[in-house]
Amino acid sequence: MDGFKRPVAMVTGASSGFGLLTSIALAKKGYQVVATMRNLSNSGHLLEIAEREGVKTAIETITVDVTVHESIEQAVAHSIRKYGTIDVLINNAGFAVGGYVEDVPMEAWRSQLETNVFGVIAATKAVLPYMRAQASGCIINVSSVSGLSAFPGYGPYSTSKFAIEGFSESLRLEMKPFGVRVILVEPGAYKTDIWRKGFDAIHTTEASPYWNKLNKMLGYSRKAATSAPDPQEVADKIVQVVEKRSPNLRYALGRGVKVGLWIRMLLPWKWYEGLLQRLMK
Repeated sequence: MDGFKRPVAMVTGASSGFGLLTSIALAKKGYQVVATMRNLSNSGHLLEIAEREGVKTAIETITVDVTVHESIEQAVAHSIRKYGTIDVLINNAGFAVGGYVEDVPMEAWRSQLETNVFGVIAATKAVLPYMRAQASGCIINVSSVSGLSAFPGYGPYSTSKFAIEGFSESLRLEMKPFGVRVILVEPGAYKTDIWRKGFDAIHTTEASPYWNKLNKMLGYSRKAATSAPDPQEVADKIVQVVEKRSPNLRYALGRGVKVGLWIRMLLPWKWYEGLLQRLMK
């Protein structure tokens, strides 16, 4: 810790997707990055890119399963001992559960919320005492447009992201007097693995009364995913927001996202609902 001057950022779910790209982007910006992931055997791609970009020494990989809260606390304690601070927390770890509500078993709902909600809360609680004491810090919760506008077939995922929206609003108001910035980044469809993994583990069967409707929704999602923009856009925005002194609460990102949210906000619910029903047909 002696003489250590670089700001320190902890990123959860850093083995792929937004977490990997954000870890690299922060390291290139001069941060010491503590990149956490459930299985360090998945760190190879991150470290290969880091070496290619000349920032491998600025990235330390640590095992963290956000559903095992002791592992979060150990990682935070290690970072404080080694670097003396944690200036930034990027709550990115998460996954998507899909299926119509009736078809999704309760254990899948619990698993979704344990990672996407309680994992975020536990990681946040672990860093708050240090950020509060130093009267500075930045917490970015990677939410989703699904936390602002829900679609059929994605009830568990939307439930988790709506929860993160409320949690972040409350946390921002609590921490503002202590100099800690809390921000939501809300991506729409991007070319990451989250929905491919979600499609592979969808909860339905051909016997389900929702089979045809879910398949139509999944077809729409797959089409959106094939033409989705580069996720580097999200990583770059996160770094940009981290450096802002007075950031907004929300940053919705992605093709057509802002227009879609405006439509949802301005149209009466029945009109919006009817529009979605027509699209589903």
